[in-house]
Amino acid sequence: MNLMMLLEMASSAFGERVAFGSKDGSGITYQDLYERAGKASEYFRETNAEHVSFLAESNLGLPISLFGSSWAGLPFVPLNYRLAADEVQALADRISPTVTVTNSDLSSIVQGKEGVSLVTGDELIDFTTDGATPDPSWNMDPEEIAILLFTSGTTGAPKAAVLRQSHLVSYILGSVEFMGAADNEASLVSVPPYHVAGIAAMCSSVYSGRRIVQLPTFDPEEWIKLVINEEITHAMVVPTMLARIVEYLDNDSSVKITSLRALSYGGGKMPRPVIERALTLLPDTNFVNAYGLTETSSTISVLGPDDHREAFQSSDEQVRQRLSSAGKPLPSLEVSIRDDEGIEVPIGESGEIWVRGEQVSGEYLGQGKKLTDDGWFPTNDGGSIDDAGYLFVEGRIDDIIIRGGENISPGEIEEVLLNHPNIRDAAAVGVPDEEWGEVIIAVVVSRDAESFSESTIKDFTKEHLRSSRTPDKVIQVDELPYNETGKLLRRVIKAELVQEL
Repeated sequence: MNLMMLLEMASSAFGERVAFGSKDGSGITYQDLYERAGKASEYFRETNAEHVSFLAESNLGLPISLFGSSWAGLPFVPLNYRLAADEVQALADRISPTVTVTNSDLSSIVQGKEGVSLVTGDELIDFTTDGATPDPSWNMDPEEIAILLFTSGTTGAPKAAVLRQSHLVSYILGSVEFMGAADNEASLVSVPPYHVAGIAAMCSSVYSGRRIVQLPTFDPEEWIKLVINEEITHAMVVPTMLARIVEYLDNDSSVKITSLRALSYGGGKMPRPVIERALTLLPDTNFVNAYGLTETSSTISVLGPDDHREAFQSSDEQVRQRLSSAGKPLPSLEVSIRDDEGIEVPIGESGEIWVRGEQVSGEYLGQGKKLTDDGWFPTNDGGSIDDAGYLFVEGRIDDIIIRGGENISPGEIEEVLLNHPNIRDAAAVGVPDEEWGEVIIAVVVSRDAESFSESTIKDFTKEHLRSSRTPDKVIQVDELPYNETGKLLRRVIKAELVQEL
C-alpha cells in the first residue's frame, strides 16, 4: 500500500485527463504527474535527505513533491509558512536532513541552514520536465511513513503527527470511488497544504479522477470567481471561509453559482446561522460536514447532503439541531463516547470522543502511539451521540468550563449566542474565580456595534440556557482570533481576559 499506487492507477485509467490546472487544458495531466513524480523521486534521493518538506503556498510543485516523496520512500512534511521565521526554523531542525521545496519569497527563512537543501517549485518543475521516467521502485510496506503533519499547536507546541501509508490509503479506499468523477468535474482546493484536509482533498481527487484547481490564498471574491470561471463542481472550506463566502453572496445578489454540486466543510465548529444561510443561497449544492483530525487521516464522521436538507426543512427542533452535528461515523470506523475512566457513557450523555479503525494513526514522532491496548484513540474532543446515531462535537476537553463543579461546554453557549440577531461571532471561555472556580465570559462580535447591549444578550441567553450556564459577563470585540485553518484560539482569548479582568 502506497500513495503512488493510487497515482499509478489514475495514470493508467485516465492519464490524459488534466490533474492540476485549468479547464482550458493548461496544467499537468495524470500521466504527466506520474512521470514527474518518478523524476522528482530520483532528485530527492540524490540529495541524501531523510525527509521532503514543502514550505510554500499551494502550487504545481506540491503534488509532484507529495507523490515524488512517496516514490522515493521519504516522509513528506508540509510546513506552515505563516509561522514566524524562528518557528519554521525550529520545525526544520526536527526533520533535518531535509530537501525543502519552497519559493523565492520564503527560501530566505531556511537559506544556509545546516541539513536543509533548497529547491524552488519552479526549479522542481524544470527538473522533472525532461528525461526518462524511472521504473516503479516504491516500497509497498504499509508501515512506511507517508506524511508528517505538525499539529496547529492551539494548546501547546506543535507535535508531528505520523501518518503511515496504510492510514492514508485506507482512508481513500474506504471513502472514495475509483474513477468516480466524470471528466468534467473539478475540485477547488483552498485549504493550505499543511492542513490534513488539503492533503486528503488532493489524494481523494486523484483517486476519483477529478481535475484540481489550486487557490493559494483564500479570498471570498477570488474563490467565487474561480468557481464560476473554472466551472468548479466540488470544493472544501473551513467554517470561517464559508462565513465570508455567505457574506459576499449576501452583499451581491447578482452573483450566481450554478456549477457547484458539492461543498464540504470542516476544521472547526460551523455556526448554525451560517450553514442555514448557505443552504438558502445555494439550494442546488450538496453540503457535507466532515469532522476529523490530523491523527485520524482526516474524516471520522460525515453529515451528508440528505441530512442537511432534512434538518433544514424540518419543523422539529430536535431534527433541525442536527445541522450543528458532525453527522454519523464512517462505516469503516468505530466511535465511542467515554468518561474520565474510559468507560462508555449512555446515549445522549457527554464525554470524550474515542475512535478506532485502520485509518487511525494516533502516533506522534518521537512519542510513539497514543492508542489504548485495544486500538482506541482518545481524541481530547468532547462530544455526545444522540439516539439516532448523530455525533455532536462540543470542542476540546481542555476548553470545558467548570463553574461551581458543573462541566459546561462552551459550544452550547456559543450556539445560543449566534442565534441572537446582533451577534456575528461568539466565543465562551472560563476565567478563574475564587468563589465559582471559573466564571463564564462571552466574547462577541456584533453586527451593529452601536446597538450592542450586554443586558439584552444576557436576557436572551437566559431564555435558552439554564441559569448556571448563562454568561456572567459579555464583552464586545472587533474580531475573534482564529488560526489560518479556522480554529478558534481560545487560549489567546483567555490569556487576554485574565490580564484585563
